[in-house]
Amino acid sequence: MSDRKICNWSSLEPVRYMLVGVVNTLVGLAVIYAAKYFLEAGDVIANVMGYGAGLTNSFLMNSRWTFGYGGPQLAAVARFLGAFIIAYFCNLATVLILTDVFAINSYLAQLSGIPPYTLCLYLLSKFAVFRQNEPAVRAAQN
Repeated sequence: MSDRKICNWSSLEPVRYMLVGVVNTLVGLAVIYAAKYFLEAGDVIANVMGYGAGLTNSFLMNSRWTFGYGGPQLAAVARFLGAFIIAYFCNLATVLILTDVFAINSYLAQLSGIPPYTLCLYLLSKFAVFRQNEPAVRAAQN
């Protein structure tokens, strides 16, 4: 019998990331739409509230479950916040361009801002935030 694993941790990253993303998307959109409907918040304020709601959950679930990160947490938090800001502005730019330039319904524009945000944050998380260059993390995954 071989010691080869059928599936290694990193091959599940995109699936795990998407599952965490589904939870965060549902929570974020619920907060965005509730803020717009009940509080009559504008697009920017509603968007900030929605994305803020999923930030802590996203960090915790993605650091441990998605990427199996075991490195220094404080440094990862700082990198994650930086990555989030970059991804958030990709989202916000999409929303504002769709609403202000193309006059797309703001609810649909909010939904359309999710893919650029998701792709940007995944790539930054994988290659910058939760990078697996710590020897103990690599040894634990093998």
